[in-house]
Amino acid sequence: MTNKPVKIPGPDHPITVKANPARIVVIIAGKTIADTRRSLTLQEADYQPVYYIPREDVDMSLLTRTDHQTYCPYKGECAYYSIKPGGLRSVNAVWTYEKPYDAVAAIKNYLAFYPDRVDAIKEIPAA
Repeated sequence: MTNKPVKIPGPDHPITVKANPARIVVIIAGKTIADTRRSLTLQEADYQPVYYIPREDVDMSLLTRTDHQTYCPYKGECAYYSIKPGGLRSVNAVWTYEKPYDAVAAIKNYLAFYPDRVDAIKEIPAA
């Protein structure tokens, strides 16, 4: 058994998770796959911000769990879903940390989408 490294976010690799007051809508193949006003925005180091959407606000019937897995030393084991209406373009297009490390515990039960594997991820500012 191999022990995987666990790293804690800090000044050299900051990670913040904040509630996002905007409405986030994810669209693929003319279907709204996610629509929420309860997203979180995760900002990690110099990477682009990522919207994490509660599972309850995602049409899970359009997703298929895959065997693909990755590991992040800051967040933990990552599982993936493909989006059925998206075809080959949307294989492993959705990811989730089902047992995230304590530093990012807020993203448990949330999903994130690769922007280039869906038609649109719209951020609609709160009124």
